[in-house]
Amino acid sequence: MGISLGGAKGGPMNEPNVVPLIDVLLVLLVIFMVITPLTPKGLEALIPQPPPPGVKTTAADIRTVVVSINKDGSMMINMEPTDEQRLGPRLEEIFKTRAERVIFVKGDPDLEFQVVARVIDIAKGAGIDKVGLMTPGVEAEAASQ
Repeated sequence: MGISLGGAKGGPMNEPNVVPLIDVLLVLLVIFMVITPLTPKGLEALIPQPPPPGVKTTAADIRTVVVSINKDGSMMINMEPTDEQRLGPRLEEIFKTRAERVIFVKGDPDLEFQVVARVIDIAKGAGIDKVGLMTPGVEAEAASQ
């Protein structure tokens, strides 16, 4: 392996020098290999926080909004019955004076996720910033505290 220096007269080379291009390619490859594991994965989840022990709360103090979806598809907002058509306007009405726009969706375990996804979509359309999902494990943990 030798270096081609041109012809016998030392003139210009006919072949492009690809070594700098390969160096740039390897540097880019290393950069992408380092950056790829740093990309965030998963779903950021919220869970309702119980009040501190010893603090008594009334119904007016409860700021947590929970949309419950039963197995038959019926919905409730904090134990107030509603349906899919009235859900969006009712959420807008509840959150028009609140600065923090967070709701929790609690679906029946036997329910198809499509119904839960539709409720999340309606909530996002109503201007809700964050939507948390409640599972039976989270609900039992909150009740025990």
